[in-house]
Amino acid sequence: MHLGCARNLIDSEGILARLAEEGCVIAGDLAQADVAVLNTCSFIGPAREESEQSLQDLLARKRRGELAAVVVAGCLVQRYRNALAARFPEVDLFAEISDYRELARAVANLERGAAGPRYLAAGGLRAPEREGPRLLATPASYAYLRISHGCDHTCSFCAIPAIRGPHRSKPLAALRDEARELIDAGRKELVLVAEDSTAWGLDLGLDLPRLVEELAELEGDHRLRIMYAYPNRFPWGLLPLLREHPRVLPYLDIPVQHVSTRILQAMRRGGTGASVRRTLDRLREGVPGIALRTTLLVGFPGETDEDAAALAAFVSEYELARMGAFLYSPEEGTGALALGGEVPVAVAEERLAALFAARDAALAAAQSALRGEEVEVLVDERNGDGVRGRTPWDAPEVDLEVELPGVAAAPGDRLRAIVTGVGPEFDLIGELAGPPDPSWSGPSEGRR
Repeated sequence: MHLGCARNLIDSEGILARLAEEGCVIAGDLAQADVAVLNTCSFIGPAREESEQSLQDLLARKRRGELAAVVVAGCLVQRYRNALAARFPEVDLFAEISDYRELARAVANLERGAAGPRYLAAGGLRAPEREGPRLLATPASYAYLRISHGCDHTCSFCAIPAIRGPHRSKPLAALRDEARELIDAGRKELVLVAEDSTAWGLDLGLDLPRLVEELAELEGDHRLRIMYAYPNRFPWGLLPLLREHPRVLPYLDIPVQHVSTRILQAMRRGGTGASVRRTLDRLREGVPGIALRTTLLVGFPGETDEDAAALAAFVSEYELARMGAFLYSPEEGTGALALGGEVPVAVAEERLAALFAARDAALAAAQSALRGEEVEVLVDERNGDGVRGRTPWDAPEVDLEVELPGVAAAPGDRLRAIVTGVGPEFDLIGELAGPPDPSWSGPSEGRR
């Protein structure tokens, strides 16, 4: 079972591959499994609660005799280590973040009823080397490519550096090899992920534009999408690639968190509200039609009504139709715990609702404006008598989709579609317009 972000999904894919290498049969349904392996998330409170609830559910299955063993791996184990093992004595095996080879061997022993360790320590930070084999869990249309591990930032709300360690770039040659394998496996979209993608290469004397260009120049029918770009120290050499390279999608995920300078400083994000705006302005000026996605944090200690109102106004002003937001979560070992000025949960939730209302207004306008337009759709899955996919302006899992009823196509196909409507959740509805045109780049007015 997988929980958490795309980086965690890559770990889950690696775990599945290691288990297969050890001769374990991967069940497609939990009801068919003898041993359950849970890969956990521990980013914020709700993620920990989900991980622990999933763990409790698996242990209940074990008590009922539906499972022979329960294994827990990933971020929750890495963060709480032996304290987690003490809290859940019924768990058969815990594993910190590693390459998971020892985990696979231990699970194979559990499956055979052989004795083995109950706790697997990582023995240090995971090396920034190429991933081992993965059993891809994404649709046949796309795959995630992790370009680095860890993060050097000291954001006062975030525990990720304590879990994943400092930033370590994976070598360029290793990433070329990984990308080549994913392209050869038929993936049409490679989604570049990291804790901080824009830091890639700084420890190698390189930079992210070099990596993106190298991967874009690989032979194949693939495109690249960049996620988790930190807004400060931005590598502006990306602009020509985002604007001009046919294999680099005009899309950027750039979490800014807030626009109050005072709150940004308390978050230890660096920069100011003005610098955040300058960054977004320069991106839009340098890449006409770029789709920008961001993430915002609301209810941070000391946030005032004025700060929250300015944040909602920012969403409206910049028409941030692709936006995620979350409530501040007090995290052990983070600097924000000592700040004081706690925002009541009810107040924070009202502020969060205001952000989503501003986003949804921008989203409704942007999607409605596409009625009658022709868009390219990368098919992700079959859906009833039709298919479901995404435009170049939409990342998998976090953005919007396009439904094409009555269309026969396979995951990974690129189709041209005419937008005929907008669904209740702002997904587009369309009909087939014709085969894809390699020279076509979308509506001339672009996207926000």
